[in-house]
Amino acid sequence: MACSRNVITSVRRVAAGVCAVILPLALSGGVASASPGAGGTIKHWGAFIGGLIDHTPYDLQRSPVPLSLPGRIAEIATSNSSQYALLTNGSLYAWGLGGNGQLGDGGTGNSFTRPVRVRFPAGVKIASIPIDAMPFDTALAVDTTGHVWGWGFNTFGQLCLGNRTEYNTPVRLPLSHVTLLAGAGGHSLFDSRGRVYACGNNTYGELGNGSRRSSKVPVRVTGLGRGQVTSLVAAFADSGAVLANGKYYDWGYNRQGQVGNGILGRPADVPFRVPLPAAVRQLSQGGSLQGNGQTITLLANGSLYVWGAGSDYQLGTGTTANQPSPVRIFAPRGVRYRLLATGGGTSYAVSTVGNVYAWGGNMVGEVGNGGSSNVRYPVRVASRATSISATSSDVMISVRQRW
Repeated sequence: MACSRNVITSVRRVAAGVCAVILPLALSGGVASASPGAGGTIKHWGAFIGGLIDHTPYDLQRSPVPLSLPGRIAEIATSNSSQYALLTNGSLYAWGLGGNGQLGDGGTGNSFTRPVRVRFPAGVKIASIPIDAMPFDTALAVDTTGHVWGWGFNTFGQLCLGNRTEYNTPVRLPLSHVTLLAGAGGHSLFDSRGRVYACGNNTYGELGNGSRRSSKVPVRVTGLGRGQVTSLVAAFADSGAVLANGKYYDWGYNRQGQVGNGILGRPADVPFRVPLPAAVRQLSQGGSLQGNGQTITLLANGSLYVWGAGSDYQLGTGTTANQPSPVRIFAPRGVRYRLLATGGGTSYAVSTVGNVYAWGGNMVGEVGNGGSSNVRYPVRVASRATSISATSSDVMISVRQRW
């Protein structure tokens, strides 16, 4: 499998009082909303990987390539197999692999260079998408009334509909008043009426309800209170939540120390508070399978901390050691980060002037420097970025236009 997800630590109000997750010009794992002047252009690199059997990398790009959208971009999001752009008019476009219906256009064909419009019922206007990542071969979106829509792969019941049916166009999920959502691997997370719910696979406790029993319908995550969560993240079989006070809780898969509790190997089936020296400003969670998975975070005091898998240099510590507890890293001299993202085994940051830095795994061009060797320390690969999203082996940015 391939998936991940990252998060955001601030929200903005949209129509009908629904909160759409957005990075304060940044947050979590990945995406920040595009600035008001941003145009309809993205750049992407890496490769699309989907399907439980076929793990062939498709549309492999080792350097950033542009793609135009038919309007101004509000938010962007990636999944392992496809990418999405929400326009300011409420329409949603997708491109990439479509074999499980994840493009949402009613078919199962691929579309790598031509974005297709996701087909929602008449009158439905989308307010928010999981800004940094989607579940495996699956897509999610929230409309302006706070209802959730989902489509694509559903073998683990991650669409919360009580079945394992695959959908080629969006269907409405049984959750309302949703303000936050995230998904990765075979599970999904939602904040509904101030409570966090999860559904899908639960092999490693990623549903956070104290059990290892999977669920095709929503179950409540324990230990997070009500109305306290400001952002949600997910990656492979891991989950996380940032609270209003800046505290971060993690649960699920932990073989390389993903939970951040100082332990290697033992999953956590209830949320654990990760010990950090300051409040979380932005946080991104990544990972695509059992051999990777990491978290990178920017704290309120400006410091950077990471933990989890390090086998591809994705932690930025300069080594391939796993880190079961948070350790501090540093940006290049003279650079300040404002946005973070991390995918399968590669990490990214956008500086205050819009330059994109990448480090870690580079087998299918995830770093974006034109090569295929893993990269130990951050290298600059793009500029003029207003937002960023990364998942398994693919990454994209929205690009500030020159006027």
